[in-house]
Amino acid sequence: MKSRILIADGDAERGRKIAAACTENGLVCRVTTHGAAALEVALSEVPDALVTQISLPLIEGAKLASILRANPRTQGIAVVFLGDRADDGAGLEVEGQVVPSPAEPNVVAGCVQAALGTRESKESPASGGDGGVEGELAQLPLGDLLQLFHVGRKTGRVEVTRGLGRSRRQVGRIYMENGDITAAAVGQVEGEKALFRLLAWDRGSFVFKPEPPDQEATIRTPTRALLREGLRQIQEWERMAVDLPPLSATLTLRIPRSSLPNVIHPLTQEVLVVLDLYSRVQDVVDRCSYPDYQVLRTLHTLIQRGMLELHEEETAPDLEREANLFSPARVARLREWLELDRPGGGAPRDAKLLILACDAGVTRALAGMLRRLPGAEIDPRISSDGALSGDDLVSLGRLTVDAEIGIELVHLPASRRFAPLWPVAGHGALATLVLLSGPLAEAREAVETARAALAALPRARAFHLLLLEKGERLDPEEVTRNLSLVDESSLFLLPLESPEKATVLLREMFARVLR
Repeated sequence: MKSRILIADGDAERGRKIAAACTENGLVCRVTTHGAAALEVALSEVPDALVTQISLPLIEGAKLASILRANPRTQGIAVVFLGDRADDGAGLEVEGQVVPSPAEPNVVAGCVQAALGTRESKESPASGGDGGVEGELAQLPLGDLLQLFHVGRKTGRVEVTRGLGRSRRQVGRIYMENGDITAAAVGQVEGEKALFRLLAWDRGSFVFKPEPPDQEATIRTPTRALLREGLRQIQEWERMAVDLPPLSATLTLRIPRSSLPNVIHPLTQEVLVVLDLYSRVQDVVDRCSYPDYQVLRTLHTLIQRGMLELHEEETAPDLEREANLFSPARVARLREWLELDRPGGGAPRDAKLLILACDAGVTRALAGMLRRLPGAEIDPRISSDGALSGDDLVSLGRLTVDAEIGIELVHLPASRRFAPLWPVAGHGALATLVLLSGPLAEAREAVETARAALAALPRARAFHLLLLEKGERLDPEEVTRNLSLVDESSLFLLPLESPEKATVLLREMFARVLR
């Protein structure tokens, strides 16, 4: 049987020439011009080898190869990369052979033959030939996966699993017929509400089984519209995250029911009806028929208008809160977040918090402030002049969360020379702290490229810290002009002349990081 080769090259003419050269060697080729199409073909047809341009449009070559290697069905595919520069073969760190530019078709064909010869002969145990697909949500988000299945008109069931800690699992299911989403369920929640909840999962695993759906169709909205709305709600949820009520909190009605307006939105009406029976936010969200984000946004609005009162769980007396940086509720939330990234258990590990600074001096100033926080273990060398430069990728220290876990503070260089490091360091980070000082325009310019690259990563969050020298006051218009896209809840002005006030603000910031 002839080996099958998938060629993914944004240069369509070069891709056809490589295909012709491989065909002369007895190989069967298929050519695509962008990463999304290549991923769809690879998942459905499982080629023996992949030839991919490094700077492939939509999904870059290294990312495409990483996704395929994370899938048990496609992890054995041999990969040959097409370099974009003459020196790519020597300096690029990718798992596979790199043919530097200009990539001659005959040379590429020879590299493919060599890669096929050294490829492991045994097939992946999950390859079974049944058209199934497995993978990790961290590598391929659920929304992108469903979009690929929609374009490919797939029929079957997608099972999504995530860990909840203490070896517990939560499983959701999405049913598709000819590429259209027809039903979804997670726990007791079904329909569009379940689909939107699953789309918000950013960690866990998925399995696609190509079989006729055995679930009654409960979703009739067009699939493209569903996925667009799901993405919109996720983006809004992330933007509003610090303001939405915690799921563990409880609610009470502050006004008599006789004072409620006669005409209210159906969603608000349903929320108030459910509140007659349940007071915990999680229960209200679960039992309302509307999507989770819409329910939380409605609760937030009712709280803001004074119609509902929010009661966050008191987990520690004042003295204990003063002694510990994180409350037990925040610790539990971080533990749950870490568990999602290591399904199946394993030793506890620290979370990662990135530090992106306009210059080394502002990093040293922050290090001095952090030392005042309980549980902070900051490298004593950081405060010395010359001990840290803006080009150092180094751990500043650690914040103890409990006896087993903590938060590592990692200084990330903002210079464009380190651009390849940004997505690697940002993957799985809890958040990024962007450190700025005056003049604000210059400080913003120093970090903007790196900040934008990190912000483009899935589920990225950023908190901006402006360190003010003694007597320094920032013009509100200057802040608005330079930080126009920053939400007020993620902006903190830290006065260097008042360590006590700065400590209070840092406590508040870390509480928001774990909210």
